[in-house]
Formats: sequence, C-alpha cells, structure tokens
Amino acid sequence: MNISLNWLSDYVKHGLAPDALAELLTMTGLEVEEVTTGGPSLDGVVVGHVVSVRAHPNADRLRVCDVDLGDAAPEAGEPEGRRSQTVQIVCGAPNVAAGQKVPVATVGTELMLPSRKDPSQLEPVTIKKGKIRGEVSNGMICAEDELGVGDSHDGIMVLDEDAAVGQDFADYLRQRDALPGDTVLDIAITPNRPDATSHVGVARDVAALTDQPLTLPKVDVPEAGGEAASQASIRIEDAEGCHRLVAMVVRGITVRPSPDWMRERLEAIGVRSINNVVDVTNYVLHELGQPLHAFDLNLLEGGGLVIRAAEAGEVVTTLDDQERKVPAGTVLVCDHEKPVAVAGVMGGANSEVSGSTTDVLIESAYFDPSRIRKTSKALGLQTDASYRFERGVDPTGQARAAARAAQLLAEVAGGTVVPGLIDEHPTPYEARTVTLRPSRVAAVLGVEVPEDEIVRLLGAIGFEVSDAEAGRLDAFAEAAMREEGVEAAAREAADAGLRVTIPPFRPDVEREVDVIEEVARLWGYDHLPTPASTPVPLVPASDTPSARLLARVRRRLAALGFRELYTNSLVPKPTAEAFADAAWTGREGGPVETLNPISQEMAAMRPSLLPGLVAVASYNQARGAGALRLFEAGHVYRQSHAATDLVEGYHEHTSLVLGMSGETPATWNGPARAADVYDLKGVVTDVLADLGIDGVTETPRPAPEGLTAYALDLHLGDVRLGSLGRLADGVGDAAELQEPLFVAELDWDALARLADRDEPARYQPISRFPTVERDLALMIPEAQAAGPLLDTIRQSGKPLLQDVRVFDVYRGEGVAGGQKSLAVALRFGADKTLRDQEVDGRVRRIVKALESQHGATLRS
Repeated sequence: MNISLNWLSDYVKHGLAPDALAELLTMTGLEVEEVTTGGPSLDGVVVGHVVSVRAHPNADRLRVCDVDLGDAAPEAGEPEGRRSQTVQIVCGAPNVAAGQKVPVATVGTELMLPSRKDPSQLEPVTIKKGKIRGEVSNGMICAEDELGVGDSHDGIMVLDEDAAVGQDFADYLRQRDALPGDTVLDIAITPNRPDATSHVGVARDVAALTDQPLTLPKVDVPEAGGEAASQASIRIEDAEGCHRLVAMVVRGITVRPSPDWMRERLEAIGVRSINNVVDVTNYVLHELGQPLHAFDLNLLEGGGLVIRAAEAGEVVTTLDDQERKVPAGTVLVCDHEKPVAVAGVMGGANSEVSGSTTDVLIESAYFDPSRIRKTSKALGLQTDASYRFERGVDPTGQARAAARAAQLLAEVAGGTVVPGLIDEHPTPYEARTVTLRPSRVAAVLGVEVPEDEIVRLLGAIGFEVSDAEAGRLDAFAEAAMREEGVEAAAREAADAGLRVTIPPFRPDVEREVDVIEEVARLWGYDHLPTPASTPVPLVPASDTPSARLLARVRRRLAALGFRELYTNSLVPKPTAEAFADAAWTGREGGPVETLNPISQEMAAMRPSLLPGLVAVASYNQARGAGALRLFEAGHVYRQSHAATDLVEGYHEHTSLVLGMSGETPATWNGPARAADVYDLKGVVTDVLADLGIDGVTETPRPAPEGLTAYALDLHLGDVRLGSLGRLADGVGDAAELQEPLFVAELDWDALARLADRDEPARYQPISRFPTVERDLALMIPEAQAAGPLLDTIRQSGKPLLQDVRVFDVYRGEGVAGGQKSLAVALRFGADKTLRDQEVDGRVRRIVKALESQHGATLRS
C-alpha cells in the first residue's frame, strides 16, 4: 500500500527524512518495501552560512564569498572535534550578503540548469571545482529555479536564520512542508493490521513513535435522522453480511475534474483520477480506511438502498462493464428493484455517477470480512474496497467517513449537504477491555517499561487506559469480597494492572499478550535485551518407527546409486485423472481437487508419485542424462469413503516410488547394457529383504490400456504392497521420454506395518559345516510364474534350505507344447554335517508340495 509523505504530514509533523521514517516503520511491523521520491533531486545541496563577501578583483558584477558548510571530518594530525568546512565560492547574485543562510550545491552535485543552446530546455550539469575570472570557486550558491523549488531567478535563495549549517537542504524544506514533489512509501501491510491501510492509520503509529500530536481532519458528524431520512431510505435484510449501513445525500453537485491538490495526492499513490465525485470517495478511503460508494440518487428505484443476500444465478454488471454471475449468498447492494453493486467489491454500472449526475447518495457500510473475502475470490476480483473489507474496517467509523465525503463533495463539487444522515445498525459494536499487568509486561519482554510510558504509547495509538489506582482498588475490593486474606487481596490488587479498552479499529488485539506486543513494537525491539544464553530442551527429538525405517531405506537406495526426488504434491487435474488408475495404485476413488487453485498446473492433489518421477526422468533425458536411478517418498491423496480415513471423504498415505532408465554402466567383466525390469525387481527385492519382509508373492498383470505395458502386483498374504512394471509407450511418448522407464510404486504405510523393526542382523561367522547342493528340473505350465514356485520351495524346505535360485529355463525338444522346464538350484545346511537321508527327505517334501500346489512334475 502506498503512503504519501506530503499527505501524511497533514496528520503528524514527524520531521523525519524518508529513509529514516521507512526504517522506523519497518522496525515496528509496517515493512516499507520501497521509497519513491518525486520532484527535484537535491542530493549534495546543503545549508551554508555566508561568512564574508568581497568584490571580485577581475569582474564588477561578481562577488567572492567565504561560505561555512558545517562540520567536516578533522584532517590528519588535527585534534578531534568540530572543524568548520569553509569554502570559497564565486557568486554573481546581487543580493548575496554576509550573515545569510543559503542553499549551496557542493562540488559533485548534479543540477538541472538551462541549456546554453536553448535556455528553454534544461540539461544536467555537474558542479565542479574551478576558476571564474581567476578566482577559485568550490560550489554554487543557488536560486530557487536552479534547484527546481520555485520560479524566481532574481537572486539567490535566502533561508531562515534558524537553518542549521550543514543540514541537507531537502530536510530543511521538509521540516517546513516546502519540499516540492512527493515521496511515497510502499508498505507491506500484514493481514492483522487493517488499521494501517490508510494515511490516518499510519500517521497514528508515526505520532506514537515520534511523540508528536496526531491531528485528525475536522468532521462534523450529523445526528441520525433529519431531512436526509425523508429524502432517501436504507434497509438491511442480511444482517449477518452487513452490520451497519450509513447514507448521506448531497444535492446540486457538478461533476467535473478534481482540483489539483486532490488529483496530485491520488496520482502520487497510484490512484487514477476520474472525476471529483469518484475521487472524493477514493480520497476518503485512503485517508480514513473506510470504503465508500457514491450512487446517482436519481437512478436508484425507490430512492434508497436494500442490503440482501444474492439468490442463485443472479448477474450484476459492474463498473468495468463486465457481467458477473455472483454466487448464491453474496451480499448485494440493491435499490428497490435490482442489484446496484456487489457489496464491498465493486459498484454497478446501472447507478454510477456520470457527467449528468446532480444528486448523489453516499453509502458507507461495515460488511462481514469473511463474506467479502469469499465473494472476491469467487469472482477473481480484488479492489481497494475489498482489500480493506476483507481485513476488517473500523466498525464505528461509517458515519464519520460519510460525513467527511459529504463535506469534501460540497467543497469540490459545489453541492449542498442535506442535513442529517440515515443509519441502520442491527449489530452494534461492543467495546472490548483487557487487563494489562506491568509485571507481566516485564516478564514477557525481559525489561521493565515505565508504567507512564506504557500509558503514553497505548494512548497514542487509540487505546484507552483507565487510572491504574482505580483498577487496583477495584481488584482489591473484588478479592476482599471473595473473603480472602487482606494480605493476599493486597498482593492480587497490586498486580491487577491497567484496564485497557481496545479501539474498534484494532480487531487483531484480543488478549493481554496482544497489548504487550503493541507496547514492545512501540517501545522498540532494539530496547529489548538479548539473553546471554538460551535454554535448550533436554528431551531428545525422536522419530516414529516408520520414519526411522524410511530413513534406513533411503540410505539403502542411495548406496545402490539412486537419487532422491522431491516433487510438488499439486498437479494439473488431467494429470491426476490419468495417474489415478486403480489397477496401478490399488485404491478406488477419484483425485482430490483444490478449491482455489493458484493455477491450473496446481488444480489437484497427486494420486500417485509417478507424475513427478516421469517429469523428472523426461527433464533429465532431454539434457543428455543416460542412466537414471530415481526414488521418492511422499504423500499421495484420493477420494475415499472408508471409515478409517482421518478426514472424511479423503484418503492419504505415504508412497515409495522407484524408477530406472538407460544403460547400466560397463564394468571390467562386462559391457554396458540397457536396464530392464529385472534390474528394478532386484532393487525392490533388496529393499523388502532389508525390511525383513519375505514370502512376497508376485502376480503378473497385463495392462495394455493402463499406465504400464505390463506389471507385477506384489502381495504378502491379503496385503497389497504395490506394483512394478514398465511405463506404457503412450504415457512415455506424451512425456517425451527417450528411453523406456521401469517403475515400481510401493505402499510405504503397509511396508512399515509389516517390517521387522529390529536392528539389522549382525555379522555371523561362516559355518564350519559343509553345505549340500541339489538341482531340480521341473515341468510346469508355460503361464506359471517362477516366483510362487520359489516361495513354495522356501516354505517346504525349512529349516534346512538356505537358498534357492533359478538357473535355467528350457523350451524345445523333449518338452511338450504349453509347458516349460524350470531348473532350480537348492542349497541345504545346518550347524552339523547333514546326512543324505535328511536332505533327500526334505527334497521329497519340496517335490510333493510343488506337485500338489502348482501341478509341477520332475522332468525325466
């Protein structure tokens, strides 16, 4: 928000340079982001004192002046202290005289002076040290027009006798409100400071910080009723949306351009001047913080206003000539037949002030902040009015703002204010009071702030502080009535503190600690002591078992050459729908959409981690990255109606995704080769083994129409752990992948529940007993996967079976059609030397289980 220093000076004479004021405001919570200065540049121009004047030896019209420019740093060898910096300047002005205080452009200053080729044009000229007719001149004593602060060129500018020698000339003018142009502060207003969205609001803080009086504009607020009540009417039907509505009538106005002073102030803060009527409402908005609207009274059917909630499908044509379909429940300002404004946001085109307007109705209201915020967001329309209504305007300031606008209209538009005002107030404001204990102020801030200073600071920003002694006596009486001991009652009364009434324009202040914060920022954060040490809790931080397991898996994957990703959980809606395939995620339910997306790229929550993985793989492949090994752990979301969901209607869980693409690097004993699904399956198996999860079954699942060209579903009993496969060609083409991408996505929450949470197995010495190895050649159906067979072998071979692996698959001569031969190697061992009978018995048990469960037979 922009604040004009010229405008601000109407309310408080702070006497600070713009940068100093910006620093002061920033340190008290009103961060100044930028300082923009208009008008002439006066850098390098200082106040000088003409010590002596003598005639120039070589020119009759010139004078040689000795000018004191104020304090200068002592040169080498000189004692510390003040050293007057006196310079010689040649001046041709007829009015220069000894003893004058004058503006001096020092050497290096750049001024805009008339061009020698065309005196009507100005050009930049840098003041240099030189000689004029043989006499040295170290600067320039200036006239008004040479500095751009006036039109006179009759002689040099002579300043007041009390001007401080060496002072910046701009500061001298600013202290006298004579600085031309304007300086604008761009202040970042936090949502908790609606009071600071106006010049008076900022001036209130500045007055408290500089201990200067606050001067408010004089406004005569008429009593409710009067002649105005007979010429117009207002009615509030939506009391929840509009707590107060005030209206005044001004007749006989002439719509024309605004006077220069008003136009210049508005344009300085970035508000376009339109006409005197609209400019008045904007002026009061930026002066007092209360949005207003001026209606052409003759265009209002029934001669009045009605505040009501919009019905479904209503359309309002706003001042920007846009037809806007407002949501049901929107607060509308209507006449007796039609809507004439979207309340708190923008007026309507059907009642706007035009060149033919002669009578206006000024509307000043308090609208519910949450209702205005919803309307503004729904329409995608934020205005100066909605910006303030959303934060909460002063609920008691409507009549004052309306009267101020009427007063200005009579001044700049020649109108006559109809006596009286109309005031509907269904929700009167109730004053809020808190108790402030000086002992609590000291405890919270770490420093004792004098009680009289607390009272002064709070009073300066509009807080009413009652007499401390009265507060203590009341507290003593209350304590005594509770039949407490006199001593205890006296102690309680001594700490009863001050009764502080919170001003209505500060809705953010509710508790004692909020008032203490106000004291702290006005007293100055730089006055608060810095503790010599800060206590650190002795309770060690602890992670959940699931987080510790995930950290272990992260380290494992990093050791295997994988790089971790962190991608955005918000994705475009079409992407969320494409990757919400229940065949891949294992969960039904559509994607979760966001209510107010920042952009269409962030319109939905991710149902899977695959979109982020695919995007990162595409980005890296396009930049020449060959072998990609990627993983990410994060939350995924979808709609759900399960009773176990934390938030009704939505499901959220942690997922772990892995991706591989490109060649595996060449080694000394083998060439580079393209990664395949078995490489990724090996990594997934390694992760599961590290978690102590075994007995996982793998079920092939062709998915030609889904996200993957093929996939394996991983289960442990009835628990689904995830899926593994190759990304479908269509998805890869859409993502512009240059290499096949193999992916696996695991349900981390399920893995964490099933994992062995004990520490990883420690080293065990190699057994000194020999192992026994046997090979089996099995005839199995062509469609039979090897994984389930290996699981059956492991279960049946316990406890002697130590390892099983597939070492050959054969199809051809000797093998019937529709079948294949699978050769597996078995290794048995124990803490003793095994006998053949023990191993043979275990092999027979394995073969029998394979025959009964999978229809496998030994190949003859």
